[in-house]
Amino acid sequence: MAQLSDDCFAFGGPLLSVEAAAGLIAARIPPLGGAEEVPLGAATGRVLARDLRAPLPLPPFFNAAVDGYAFRHADLRSGAGPDAPTPLQLGGRVAAGQAAAALRPGEAARIFTGAPMPPGADTVLMQEDALLEAGAVLVPPGLTRGANARPAGEDVAQGALALAAGRRLRAPEIGLAAALGQARLPVAPLVRVGVFSTGDELASPGQALGSAQTYDSNRFTLLALLAGLPVAASDLGILPDRAEATAAALRQAAGSHDLLLTSGGVSTGEEDHVRAAIEAGGRLVFWRLAVKPGRPAAMGVVGGHAGGRPARQPGGGGGDLPALGPAAGAAPGRRGAGGAAALPGPGRFRLPQEGGAARIRAGAAAAWRGAAGGGEIRARGGGAAFLPDGERRLRRLPEDVTALAPGDTVQVLPFAALF
Repeated sequence: MAQLSDDCFAFGGPLLSVEAAAGLIAARIPPLGGAEEVPLGAATGRVLARDLRAPLPLPPFFNAAVDGYAFRHADLRSGAGPDAPTPLQLGGRVAAGQAAAALRPGEAARIFTGAPMPPGADTVLMQEDALLEAGAVLVPPGLTRGANARPAGEDVAQGALALAAGRRLRAPEIGLAAALGQARLPVAPLVRVGVFSTGDELASPGQALGSAQTYDSNRFTLLALLAGLPVAASDLGILPDRAEATAAALRQAAGSHDLLLTSGGVSTGEEDHVRAAIEAGGRLVFWRLAVKPGRPAAMGVVGGHAGGRPARQPGGGGGDLPALGPAAGAAPGRRGAGGAAALPGPGRFRLPQEGGAARIRAGAAAAWRGAAGGGEIRARGGGAAFLPDGERRLRRLPEDVTALAPGDTVQVLPFAALF
């Protein structure tokens, strides 16, 4: 009698590595063409479409970095003893936002942070170090020329590249653009993304459940993840387990979307119709990845549009969100735009000592969901998507690891770090 596998992810056919799949996604999904100008306040989260070069230096003028007294360094006395201060007559006051009058030799001006340096002044004495005496400020020795002052262009030189095309615009980038006087920015168009779930076993939240149904969570998980990306997402509902209806829905959606994400329907079951619908209306780019859970993942092109995110289990969606980076115009490695960015260094945990070794089929990468408590993890099945906050982690095992013994160390990636 043939040995039956107790591994629901076991499969004997060829598998594509996750790295190879990511390469195909990047190669097959070109950036959307064109750009649109949007108000600065509406640019947050978008992808910059063109380089932004600084039209002025930052800071735009020579200014005081502290509250104190501005003076010419050349006016400091020399040869009067190592501890002898230099008295400089007070000759003015400059606050932020005010123009400064030129200093005469031997004078110092009261100055405040951000105020322009008086013409001729090059150094600022911090007010905490100043002594006042008979209308003069006593400047102790030891200050170097240029101390406590910020030259124009110290942060960004005029004409320098301030923001490169392909950069995701978050708070720091928006602030920099504002400092450069930009009221509007050119951004890449929003990627139009349609999200389907598939299966007669699903019902939308709020509907009555049938006796053999469960509530659809993949679609809402994907839509929530998409909410943080530069996309215009559409909820396209649940596709029934009928081949004709699936094919028709994909064809129709492909005409009004740049990318389709589907959940389910590309495994080998008789009710899995998404793969056949993609092949009937376009072409399949890849199918089956060397990862578990999530092996029956596919990418295809329907009517010239990429589609197909077949998540295996509720909550398993999101694996194809990196495809949005190239489409959104994000430069490679730009994190948060969906690009293939380097993740933070994974933590390392040890398997519990109790229990037997975990056996893994050779040649398959594995992602384990589990808890991280006291430096140990508990393995869970691929369907255990809804975990307490402390357990939302992925355990990444290289493809050449075929067994784990109690006490072995594995890599851990927080789920939040992936998106």
